Amino acid sequence: MSVPLYQAKAEFFRMLGHPVRIRVLELLQSGPMPVRELLAAIEVEPSSLSQQLAVLRRSGIVTSTREGSTVVYELAGGDVADLMRAARRILTEMLTGRNELLAELREAEVVVP
Repeated sequence: MSVPLYQAKAEFFRMLGHPVRIRVLELLQSGPMPVRELLAAIEVEPSSLSQQLAVLRRSGIVTSTREGSTVVYELAGGDVADLMRAARRILTEMLTGRNELLAELREAEVVVP
């Protein structure tokens, strides 16, 4: 029995639904990074980062290669970077709308006698 597309999409977005995973994906947009650089940039416990990287690796969103004793991670494809940029644009639009509403509310407070 196959999984409906909407359910597969929901599972995909659930997999993305962790702040550390999102931060990793944002960082990897600029290119491959060794784990030590990811740790320095994200400032989480090594075990927590390792757990989140494993989730991303199992999902196929990131790949890892070993270079001596160093493990380097990178995005598996450009579509993930596109998704992160789209999310940023959507959030920017949403927050801009909220700021405009907030400004209107503040102006209405001043006008009310």
